[in-house]
Amino acid sequence: MKRTILTIAALLITWLFASAQLNFGLKAGYNSSLNLDNITAVSTGDYNFNNVKGELNNGFHVGAFARIGGKIYVQPELLYGVQKKTYQLTLQDAQDQTNLKQIENHLSFSTVDIPVLIGYKIVDGKIFNLRAFAGPKFKLNAGSTLSFTNLTDNSGITDEEKKAITGEFKKSSVGLELGAGVDLFMFTLDARLNVINDVYTSTWQSKPDLTSNLVVSLGWKF
Repeated sequence: MKRTILTIAALLITWLFASAQLNFGLKAGYNSSLNLDNITAVSTGDYNFNNVKGELNNGFHVGAFARIGGKIYVQPELLYGVQKKTYQLTLQDAQDQTNLKQIENHLSFSTVDIPVLIGYKIVDGKIFNLRAFAGPKFKLNAGSTLSFTNLTDNSGITDEEKKAITGEFKKSSVGLELGAGVDLFMFTLDARLNVINDVYTSTWQSKPDLTSNLVVSLGWKF
């Protein structure tokens, strides 16, 4: 079975290289920590406009890509990305149930992202293309940081609780990226949903959802 899959993949790659175009390009764009669960929660009243503004933290990515193929194409990319996330935890004193303490966590992700996308040109024109694509995305930690507000040695929590809250960043993660895009002359614009295994681990009962986010990018191919 593995040999059959590898053979088919090799034939596809050979056909793409032999029959079609090869373009390289540069791109940059915006990363948001806003995900589909957040958007759905707005309609139920569990999420409000202030929450949404908090998710729209400044995040960006820059890098390069190659596009190999014609109507069907392969697009590998190499990107450096930054994404931010702020969320709050409520701690309850075991001795005094009425004593609640708010801990604000600030996550800042610095990653090297390597998407490998398979795309199809729904509209394949000389100056305009409309595309749909999907593929795996590999994410490598490149110096992510975590900071807290109100989490001090005098905050009244145990060392075990503090360790559970702080968690740690994974060295690498693998996920899926899918979306749509348009090309106009040498410019390319993409909107994507990035669905990935959590890049941050914590054993605390309440932690942020980092499994999906929306990405918009503008590129120039030559």
